[in-house]
Amino acid sequence: MVLNLVWLGFFLGGFLIALWQLLHGDLEAFSRLLTALFDAAKSGFEIAIGLTGMMALWLGLLRVGEKAGLIGVLARGVDPMFRHLFPGVPAGHPAQGAMTMNMSANMLGLDNAATPLGLKAMQELQSLNPQPERATNAQILFLVLNTAGLTLIPTSVIAIRQTMAVQQGVSGFNAADIFLPTLVVTSISLLSALLLVALIQRLPIWKPAIWVPVALFGALVGGLSWWLTGLPAERASQLVGAIGSGVILGLVVLFLVAGALRRIPVYETFVEGAKEGFGVAVQIIPYLVAMLCGIAVFRAAGGMDWVLQGIAVLITAMGLPTDFLPALPVGLMKVLSGSGARGLMVDVMQTHGVASFPAQVAAIIQGSTETTFYVLAVYFGSVGIRDTRHALGCALFADLVGIVAAVLVGYAFFA
Repeated sequence: MVLNLVWLGFFLGGFLIALWQLLHGDLEAFSRLLTALFDAAKSGFEIAIGLTGMMALWLGLLRVGEKAGLIGVLARGVDPMFRHLFPGVPAGHPAQGAMTMNMSANMLGLDNAATPLGLKAMQELQSLNPQPERATNAQILFLVLNTAGLTLIPTSVIAIRQTMAVQQGVSGFNAADIFLPTLVVTSISLLSALLLVALIQRLPIWKPAIWVPVALFGALVGGLSWWLTGLPAERASQLVGAIGSGVILGLVVLFLVAGALRRIPVYETFVEGAKEGFGVAVQIIPYLVAMLCGIAVFRAAGGMDWVLQGIAVLITAMGLPTDFLPALPVGLMKVLSGSGARGLMVDVMQTHGVASFPAQVAAIIQGSTETTFYVLAVYFGSVGIRDTRHALGCALFADLVGIVAAVLVGYAFFA
C-alpha cells in the first residue's frame, strides 16, 4: 500500500509541477517528462537484461556449491545468530548461506556479485513464504539490511575524489580521508535499520547469540580500519581491491574443487543452475521499469529541487548551520538513483572544490547510502512480492539516519 502511494506520488507530483511550469510559460515542461519517461523504460529493460549474465554465473556457481554441501556448511555456521534474526528460516536452510554470501559481497563493495547472490537469497526465502505476494518478516529484514548495508571501503568514491584532486591541482590531497567517517556512518545506518526492524518484529536482539558476533565483527572492522588508515590512499585502495577480488575468485575455485572432490559433474551442474538466470532477469523487468519511470518523471519535473528548497528554508529558519546544504541533494538523490547521486557529488566537487567541506560530506553520503527504491523493486520484483508491509518505511528511516549521521560525522571530522 505504501509503495503504491509513493509510486503514484512520483507521477502526480511530477505532472502537477510540470503543469505549473507550463502555466508560467515553460512550453517544454511536458516534453521533458515524456522524454524522461521513455528513457527510463528503456533503461529499466537494459539494466534487467544486463543482469542476465551475472545472474547465470552466480546461480550456476551456487548450484555447484549446494550440491557440494558448502552452502549447507555456511548456513550451519551462521545459524546460531540467524535463528534469532530470522526465526522463520529453518536451521541449515540454503537461504542462510545465500544471505551470508550476499552481505559479504556488499561489505567488500562487489556489486556484480552482491546483486545475484541477494536475488538468490530472496528466492530461497520465498520458498518458505506461505503468502507468495506478501513479504515475510525474514524477507523484510534481509532487504532492509541490504539497503543499509555496511561497506568497508568506498573504493569508487575514493577513486573519483583522487581524479578530481588531480584535475584541480590540489597537492597533498588524501582521497581516503573519508574512509573512517564513511565506515562510521554506514555502521550507524545499519544499526538503526536492525534496531527498528527488530522492534517491529519483536526480535530478541539482546541475546548473546546476536550481540556477541556483532561486537566481534565491529572489533574486526575497527582493527581493519585502523590498519588501512595508516596506509597511503592509493595503497589502501589497491589492497581493498585485491582482497575483494581474491575472496570472489577463492570462492569460485573452492566451489568447483569441492564439487569435483564430491564427484559432482561440475560443468553440467553449473549449466543447470545458470539456466535460472534468464528467468529471474526477465521477471524483474516490469517492477524495475515501473519504479525507474516514476522516479524519472519526478526528477525531470524538478521535484527534487522543490524538496531541497523546502528543506533549506526549514533549516535556515531553525538557525542551524547551512554549509552542508550543497551536499544534501546527493543524499536525497541516492535513495532514488545511484548514477544521479554520483553526478551530483561530482558537481559539488567541481563547484566548491574537492577539498571543501560540502564535497567531503557529499562523498561520505555517497559512500554510505544505498539506492533504496532500486533495491526494493529488484529484490521484491524477482519473487513477485506486492505487499511490502513495513519494508519501505524501515529502509527510508535507515536512509534518513544515514544522511543525518553523515552531516554530523562530517562536522566532527572536518569542520
